[in-house]
Amino acid sequence: MGGSATQVEDYLARLGIADRPPATLDGLRQVHRAHVARIPYDNLSVMLGRPDPVDPADGVARAASGGRLGYCFQQNGAFGWLLDSLGFAVSRRHGHVWTRPEDQFGTDLNHLVLVVSGLPTGDNPGGHWWPDAGLGEGFAEPLPLVRGDHDVDGWSFGIGAGFGAQAAGRPTGPAAWTYRHLPGGVLRGMVVTSRDHSTDAVAASHEVLARGEDSPFRRVLVAQRIDGPEQRTVRGLVHQVLTPTSRDQRDLASYDEWRAALVDDLLLPVDDVSDDEWSGLWERTVASHRAWDDAGRP
Repeated sequence: MGGSATQVEDYLARLGIADRPPATLDGLRQVHRAHVARIPYDNLSVMLGRPDPVDPADGVARAASGGRLGYCFQQNGAFGWLLDSLGFAVSRRHGHVWTRPEDQFGTDLNHLVLVVSGLPTGDNPGGHWWPDAGLGEGFAEPLPLVRGDHDVDGWSFGIGAGFGAQAAGRPTGPAAWTYRHLPGGVLRGMVVTSRDHSTDAVAASHEVLARGEDSPFRRVLVAQRIDGPEQRTVRGLVHQVLTPTSRDQRDLASYDEWRAALVDDLLLPVDDVSDDEWSGLWERTVASHRAWDDAGRP
């Protein structure tokens, strides 16, 4: 995917990591935790009507230079490049995220999934792990691709067999699986397969998600990061800190409070956003929040 040694160093510096981590499970966990804590998932560029490119090289350049990385395709495209550069054995899969039960069996590509292989443990003898920087509200460190419930910082995440594998009685592996998300999350789950997840397929899906009239990424501004057990989010005018045992949720009542939550708490880079863009986005966000209030906050 291109890139340079300097970009690796700059990328790691963005994550607060001074020395190259080894290509071990501990190294993978270190990089993963730092990435989801320090580089927020966001759709700001999409909401401003100028979505950033989905090509991993562009994402790497933004991550290494301190810019916004974006949403799932961009996050995991760049993160996969970093893991490759650090010597991890990385492969990719097709992800279909769903929020409504009736959408569970859909086949749309709306998430790029990464798999790191070659790191066996006693509990994960196959050595396949699922790192993910692109879920927004997700897991702080990689999940083992082993069927069952997996605890990360007090959160429970479920890995199940792929639908075909389950029917055939085969064990969970790196080719296909289902995922149960954390309780109280916006998304409900995901189906991971080997369907088309080529560069062209990702680019086509990105065009729909970033520019399509009905895309959920164009409805409300979202920024999220995962700081250990804390799922930190700004969604519209709502700031939330979710832990396994608590939910701290409040409305952001003023422009200054809203902008500070995005920049200071969510760590969202905004140097390229003009005053006119800020004011226009603030007005749209307030209008959407009022409509949501009037509808009873469904």
